[in-house]
Amino acid sequence: MSVTPQARGTGLHVTFGGATYPAEEIARGAAYELRSAEEVPGFEWAPRAGSTLPWRRFAHVTEVGAVLGATEPAEDPESPLLVPLHRERGWSYVHQLSQQPSAAGDPTLVAVRASAVVRRGTRMVKVLSTGQLAAVVRGWLPHGFCFREHDVAHLRTPSGLAVLRGDGAAAGDVAYALHWRAVDPTDYDVPVGPAHRGLPALPSRDRAGPPVLGTGFVPSSGQLIPEFVTRDFTDLPLPANATLLAYTTDGVEVVLYRYQAEQRGWLRMVGPRFRHLLAGVPGLSPDQEYLPAGDLPRSTQLVGGYAGGEYEAVADLPGGFRVLAMTRATRYPVEWVARRLRLAQWRGARCQVLREESGWLRLRLCAPDPDAVAATGAQCQERGVYEVWAPGAEVTDDRVMDVPYPLA
Repeated sequence: MSVTPQARGTGLHVTFGGATYPAEEIARGAAYELRSAEEVPGFEWAPRAGSTLPWRRFAHVTEVGAVLGATEPAEDPESPLLVPLHRERGWSYVHQLSQQPSAAGDPTLVAVRASAVVRRGTRMVKVLSTGQLAAVVRGWLPHGFCFREHDVAHLRTPSGLAVLRGDGAAAGDVAYALHWRAVDPTDYDVPVGPAHRGLPALPSRDRAGPPVLGTGFVPSSGQLIPEFVTRDFTDLPLPANATLLAYTTDGVEVVLYRYQAEQRGWLRMVGPRFRHLLAGVPGLSPDQEYLPAGDLPRSTQLVGGYAGGEYEAVADLPGGFRVLAMTRATRYPVEWVARRLRLAQWRGARCQVLREESGWLRLRLCAPDPDAVAATGAQCQERGVYEVWAPGAEVTDDRVMDVPYPLA
């Protein structure tokens, strides 16, 4: 194996394509930014001030060989996507299968998809449009299609992240994303099988963004990325310390806001150097230090029990669950915890009730398919997400239910 001249010093180095390069760790070792002093196939020209290594490539951990000089991880790594090696069935073969709806039940593809799992504390990602970013700071909650950070950490530019967008819009000069930790694996589902067969059947006129293949992977000519959906496409409560981020064409990741659960709002983290990244977001002032997330009624919330009483709770992962309280002394760990949401039926379709206004209910389809979309007239808000206003008097089986979470 050859070693590039700049790789003979100290620091983190990664082997890739038969050579060794200086590298920077991304997302706790899920990916690496490789640097080179000379032009290398697959690397792009991206000079950095004060550096003599102007060529760059982002590589996922599964693409690299040895990692030299890495420190011990602070937490357990996520399970990698495992592709069985075979003389005639390598990565290209699996990727080809992942792009064919007819191959959804192929045993090899099923085994590969099953290796990507969500556990409590898994870092999740949802790429946002400018409008969605503005909606998040007003109270919009995670829902619909999302991804494990571990699987997409190598996508660091707006053009790279475009494959994850749910609106199908072209990449611009900046991309936005919501990052949060999964509260429980039962909150997520894989869009494969009978429960989701309606998504691939929806015609192009009734959908936004790329089609849903039904294989559990993102439509892509060059990426093998497992995708998830929130169970029944319902909203999930935001855990403490969720973040809103921006990615520039230079591959820089900028933390814009951090969610403060006790204050139910977003604290601005970005300094003056990067505040221009918020200029194109409607309704946001880059100079506002705190943004209360209270404009929208909460469609779901965590509740927990302590000393015989019921309280609003917050997931503060990886630590656990506690009572939502302003003072530290009253942030008691809960004795039980559940996600509370409101469900209903309308015109034969199962829905989540998002909010109620003047006798009308805002509904989101839990299992979108051509028949449910036609019967309800629901409109596609983003990939896989269909919503509609319905007269409250016509809605049936309207109920509030709790989804309990086990406590470790």
